[in-house]
Amino acid sequence: MRLLVVEDDDIVADAITRGLVAAHYAVHRVNSAEAAQSALAAEEFALAVIDVGLPGADGLTLVRRLRSAGKTLPTLMLTARCTLNDKVKALDLGADDFLSKPFEPAELVARCRALMRRASGALDGVIKLNRLRVDLVGRRLSIDDAEVELTAREWLLLECLVRRTGQIVPKERVQQAIANPEQDITPNAVEVHVSRLRAKLGDAAVIRSLRGLGYRLEEAKAP
Repeated sequence: MRLLVVEDDDIVADAITRGLVAAHYAVHRVNSAEAAQSALAAEEFALAVIDVGLPGADGLTLVRRLRSAGKTLPTLMLTARCTLNDKVKALDLGADDFLSKPFEPAELVARCRALMRRASGALDGVIKLNRLRVDLVGRRLSIDDAEVELTAREWLLLECLVRRTGQIVPKERVQQAIANPEQDITPNAVEVHVSRLRAKLGDAAVIRSLRGLGYRLEEAKAP
């Protein structure tokens, strides 16, 4: 799952990124509203963490532009200002939540999870697919009630596919979903992670490769 962080303070942005990556999210960082709009036009994100005090167009202006353009991705606003009027203004403009600086990384991660859970419509954060039970909040995969241990990238890959079960997920989107800010990932490495996840899923589900298109997670056929 890929999140967008819009923050011009490098120290704060680094702290946010480290916290989200430690929670197994892929993060794309930008430092302005304009760069955020370009990123959102180029790829899909599950959530945006936006600082109010951006240079040029501020974070509130960015949220207003996004909502005016019909974009509904969850947004968590960050600000050093914490007056009631600031919070009301942000929420009225279309922000989904508001977090005052300084904050604990654990709280930011928890709020991001809650917003994405609400947006997904899965109130308990669980997706069930026949023998598979995928707990999006607890980051747990179970097959026939037995927990399966996944690496961080295997989890990101599963999450990317299971949210679009039965749909073709382009290779580029999969690559973006499991990349991290410190290290790019090659198409060959993506194939390796897909192969390893296939092995762990066994016959409980199928990850189908579609040449030139991408991957599709399918329910296993009944015997």
